[in-house]
Amino acid sequence: MKIVLVEGDITEQRVDAIVNAANSSLMGGGGVDGAIHRRGGPEILEECRALRASRYGRGLPTGQAVATTAGRLPARWVIHTVGPVYSRSEDRSHLLASCYRESLVVADALGVGTVAFPAISTGIYRWPVEDAARIAITAVRRAAPAVVEEVRFVLFNTAAYAVFDSALRDIG
Repeated sequence: MKIVLVEGDITEQRVDAIVNAANSSLMGGGGVDGAIHRRGGPEILEECRALRASRYGRGLPTGQAVATTAGRLPARWVIHTVGPVYSRSEDRSHLLASCYRESLVVADALGVGTVAFPAISTGIYRWPVEDAARIAITAVRRAAPAVVEEVRFVLFNTAAYAVFDSALRDIG
């Protein structure tokens, strides 16, 4: 599996699946989540409502993942995952790693060849980018998807790109 880094807008990625750093409600929000819902259109929200009405009445648990249509995005699927809020007093790194692992499990089940990830939990959930990059790349490297050929980390600015680039070189 190939890992690629891109600086840019995840909603513009031409991949099979885009991973959404969702909130547990699955109803959209700010940051990446809001951008994906706005650009993808009402089709995504409609499927998210159906998921809330059936399997996830209390919301999608942190670290798990589920797929919907990508609506008007240049992808086929959106894989929603809920990242943990960063805490100095509690180690939640296993939940952040789970977001990447579980998203790849869903991608594999869908037969997805290319997946674009944002830097999950590094926005409003305040996870330090250096630590998030190490966790993300390690989790993806350790995953063994059968179908996924390319994982693309789409970073929102030059600083985040540089941090992920450094982590990718360090981890190998």
